Amino acid sequence: MSGKVIDIVKSGGKRPTETFDRVKLHHSIKAACLSERSHDGAADSTAEKVCDAVIAWLEERPEVTSHDIRRIASRHLTRHNPGAAYIYEHHRFTI
Repeated sequence: MSGKVIDIVKSGGKRPTETFDRVKLHHSIKAACLSERSHDGAADSTAEKVCDAVIAWLEERPEVTSHDIRRIASRHLTRHNPGAAYIYEHHRFTI
């Protein structure tokens, strides 16, 4: 991303916006992959690919919701690890 700042609207505007953080996205995707028992290197590689795809999608948008980020990341994660995508998508509902 070319130094462009992207604002992420949190919880339908009920919480303050925050700046997009690739590291935070990478960490959450990698955690989903590791929960699916992927090896550390594979989880890291998958997270990199998904982050790159999300950033490419973000290039055209000055502001998005956290739900948008999760939806797009999940769509790309499904291509690499469907089980991790399910965990990532339903993180609030899994016990």
